[in-house]
Amino acid sequence: MRSGPTSAPAAAYIPDTASTRQYIGAWSVLSVLQYFAAEAAVIGAWAGPQPYDRRTGYISDLGAVNCGIYDGRDVCSPLYWLMNTSFVVQGLGMFLGALLLSSGLLCVAARAGVRVPVGGRRKPRLAAIGMRVLTGTAGTGTVIVGLVPEDVGSAWHFAGALMYFIAGAVALLVLGILWLDQTPLGWFILVCGVVSAAALVTGGLTRMDVPEPGTLERLMGYPVTVGIATAGLVIAQRVHRHRQERRGLATAGARA
Repeated sequence: MRSGPTSAPAAAYIPDTASTRQYIGAWSVLSVLQYFAAEAAVIGAWAGPQPYDRRTGYISDLGAVNCGIYDGRDVCSPLYWLMNTSFVVQGLGMFLGALLLSSGLLCVAARAGVRVPVGGRRKPRLAAIGMRVLTGTAGTGTVIVGLVPEDVGSAWHFAGALMYFIAGAVALLVLGILWLDQTPLGWFILVCGVVSAAALVTGGLTRMDVPEPGTLERLMGYPVTVGIATAGLVIAQRVHRHRQERRGLATAGARA
């Protein structure tokens, strides 16, 4: 009996998981954690008539340049420049990470020696590319938020915030699914994306008219920052280990 033609194996390649580019990209993403330190410092310096409350106060109020009534809220943030600088630094860290971290490395969660399929039904590389684009978009949005404070009378601030919330949540959903079987933290990243997306939908449906708008806004934003930083931590640890292993092999070869 004549057998049918055998299909050729799908093409694949092994991404470089120990390059300096990947290491810088991982630490760039991880740097978004500075936001929490900056926010705490700015809240501590709040000079409004009432203490700032994370449950009811909007994040952007911390970056408002002027003291006074804004959208019905009495805001006064002497360290507004620190908050806005933190937004810009956070956004640049995300954008730089999206630029430097390769799609192949994201496909394999920075595991050394793992092949990335180029063809076939499953196209993880396309998902990784999409994640990079979304992360870069979210980072750009955060930069806009920092450069255009809420009280300067421009719609760009709102647009930048939406870019961060929407693109950031979807990026975590994509990466979480991509990493589910590659690291236990894939589940955590996915949950961060789900929480952020659910809060975003709730905010859209209610137009933020809820008892604790600050809590709802932070449920949109905090998970994005934490999820992105978690991804950076996974990559930074693995890339660092691979770099040490490669350096050790080079040293042993030189001594032989």
